[in-house]
Amino acid sequence: MNTPLFKTTIKKFFLLSFAFLLVLQANTVFAQKKFKVVIDAGHGGTDPGNLGNGYFEKDIVLKIALEVGKLLKSDESFEVIYTRDDDTFIELDQRGKIAQKSKADLFVSIHCDSWVKSSVHGAGTFVLGLRGNNGNFRIAQKENSVILLEDNYEEKYDGFDPNSPESVIGITLMQEEYLDQSLTIASLIQKNMVNDQKRHDRMVKQDNFLVLRETFMPSVLVETGFLTNKAEGAYLDSKKGQQEMAKSIFKAIKSYKKQIDANTVVEVKAKVKPKVDTTPKTRIVKGVDFKVQISSSTKRVATASYNFKGLKGIERVRVGAHHKYYYGLTSDYNKAVDLRTEAKAKGFKGAFIVAFKNEKKISVKDALASK
Repeated sequence: MNTPLFKTTIKKFFLLSFAFLLVLQANTVFAQKKFKVVIDAGHGGTDPGNLGNGYFEKDIVLKIALEVGKLLKSDESFEVIYTRDDDTFIELDQRGKIAQKSKADLFVSIHCDSWVKSSVHGAGTFVLGLRGNNGNFRIAQKENSVILLEDNYEEKYDGFDPNSPESVIGITLMQEEYLDQSLTIASLIQKNMVNDQKRHDRMVKQDNFLVLRETFMPSVLVETGFLTNKAEGAYLDSKKGQQEMAKSIFKAIKSYKKQIDANTVVEVKAKVKPKVDTTPKTRIVKGVDFKVQISSSTKRVATASYNFKGLKGIERVRVGAHHKYYYGLTSDYNKAVDLRTEAKAKGFKGAFIVAFKNEKKISVKDALASK
C-alpha cells in the first residue's frame, strides 16, 4: 500500500484535517472573547496618596488591585490589565489611554479616602457625572489634584483646574454615554462592600473624576474606606481587609459580566462563507419592542436630531434621577442590530440593544427565546 498515490492521499488528508482544525480554532477564539477589565491602583511612585494615620494609600490600593486581578485571572473568561503593578507614578491621562488601547470592557479605579475628622468612615463608589454636592466635589478635588504633579497639565487637560467647580461641571452628554453601565457595576460593588464586609454605606455618587473622564467605557472609582479613621485604616492595611475588599469588587465584576452576557447575543461569524446565504432577513419577536440605548445622563436634553449627531426619532425616558435616550423601535431584532450599527457609526460607541415586553425591560436573550 506504500504507493505514490497512497502517500499523496494521506498527505492531502492531513493537510485538510489541519486546515479544518485551524478554522475551528479561529471560530472558537472568536466565540470565547474574554471580558477585559482594567484594574487601576490609584496614585503610586512620587504620589503617595493620602497618609492618614501614617499609612500610604498607594501601597494599600496596589495590594487590593493585585488581589482583584488574581481573583479575576482564576476565571478563564476574564482578561486583566493593570495600569500599574508596582510602585510607579502613572499620569491620569495615561491610565485612560491604557484602558482605551486595550479596548477594555470595564475600568475600575481603587482608592482610600481621608478626612479632617477621624470619626468619618465608610466605603463609597463614584461614577462620572455632572451632579455632586460639596462633599462629592471635595473627594473629586482631592483625587484630581494629582495632575499638579504632571508636566504641562493645563495644556494636556485642556485648561482643567482641579480646584475649580466650573471645571468639575464641564462634561458633555457624550461623556456620560456609559453612565447606565457604570451605575450598574458601582451599585454591585457598593452592595458587596456594605452587605458582605459590613462597611458603613457612603452610597453610589457622581462627580467629575479625571481618571474616569479619560476613559470611554463603563468606569467606576472605589473609595474603599478612610485611612484617617484609626479602625478603618488598620483594617485596610491588613491582609484580611485587603482580601475582603478585593473579594467584594471581584464578585461585583462577575455579577456585572453575567448581566451583560444576559443582554448580549453573541453572533459567531464563520471564517468560511457558506455557498448559500441562509441568514434570515427578519427576526420578528411578537410582543417585544427592541430599542437602541445610546445614552443615560443626568442631563435633560431636547430630542432634536442636532443634539444626537443627526439621529432622528430619539426617545427620552426618565428613570429615577437619570434620563435614558433610545433610538428606534422595532419588533425585528435584525433591524435593531442595524439601528445599533447606525448609532455606533454616528459616534455612540457604547450603544446597545434593549428589549421590552409589556412595557417592562427584559434581557435580549430572554426576548429572543420567547415565542
